[in-house]
Amino acid sequence: MKAFYKYSLLTLTVVTIATAVLFLSQTLKQQPQNEDYNKAFSFKYSLYSPPLPDSIIFAGEKVPLNQYDVREALDREMLVNLYWQSNLLLYFKRAYRYFPVIEPILKENKIPNDFKYLALIESGLANVVSPSKAAGFWQFLQATGTSYGLEINSEIDERYHLEKATQAACDYLNKSYKQHGSWSGAAAAYNMGDGGFRRTATNQKNYSYWDLYLNPETARYMYRILAVKIIFENPEKYGIILRLKDLYQPIPSYKLSVDTTIANLTDFALQQGISYKTLKDFNPWLRGNSLPNRSRKTYEISIPEKDYLYYDKQIENIQQFDIYKGEK
Repeated sequence: MKAFYKYSLLTLTVVTIATAVLFLSQTLKQQPQNEDYNKAFSFKYSLYSPPLPDSIIFAGEKVPLNQYDVREALDREMLVNLYWQSNLLLYFKRAYRYFPVIEPILKENKIPNDFKYLALIESGLANVVSPSKAAGFWQFLQATGTSYGLEINSEIDERYHLEKATQAACDYLNKSYKQHGSWSGAAAAYNMGDGGFRRTATNQKNYSYWDLYLNPETARYMYRILAVKIIFENPEKYGIILRLKDLYQPIPSYKLSVDTTIANLTDFALQQGISYKTLKDFNPWLRGNSLPNRSRKTYEISIPEKDYLYYDKQIENIQQFDIYKGEK
């Protein structure tokens, strides 16, 4: 029994010593690693405040960047965008596909090209729905969308129809510009409503967006637009290096006119040689699995060129290291 006790005590002592030696060796081994890490962090980790431009023009109007509050509000949005890198990269990738759809409609309606950035900050160029039930790239509420000619019901919601929603946004902005006398005012009114902006300006006896005391969302609104405009026009200056082949390429499609009911959109898609999913991707305004059409209204359904549904075809004319140079 004594021999067993001595053997157990000896074993415990050996294990304790071995554990202590191992712990000490690991501690000594980690110490230089920790020191190296701390040195690397001190010398290599950096945060920079992004430089602001000397001047900026929005929709032909000069922004009073020398005012402290204007400058600081813009600085905030530059920081938010540049240091939320995943979101910013998605902005660039989606814009490459959808700006070519939006830009000619803006031009046709004499809306300044800078308003494409309004759609970008409204939705991220995704068919999202806000807590207030605004929907689509241009974030129309149902009542507003209907008043500007968009068809909205359980089967069809043209807030998700990019061309038609962009046209409705142009109609709204042109009307707002005539009411408020500036494009910055029209943009603010797009966010808070024409009536809300007019009452605010009248009460404060000031019609300049830059000098108005506004609700927090509208107070940030123009600066959010300006920040993405600045970054999109100078991506390399702000550390954004994107190869053209990394962007979401425009996918050619053609319009198929339909003036009768489509009882089953799955069958319709298969008849066009595409999947139901692809049909919905290119026509998100089709909300159900059918297209009722008792009035024999003509709808145009987008059908993609099937070859361009594949990445290799999309980038076949892009050089390996062609870099995106930004919006001008």
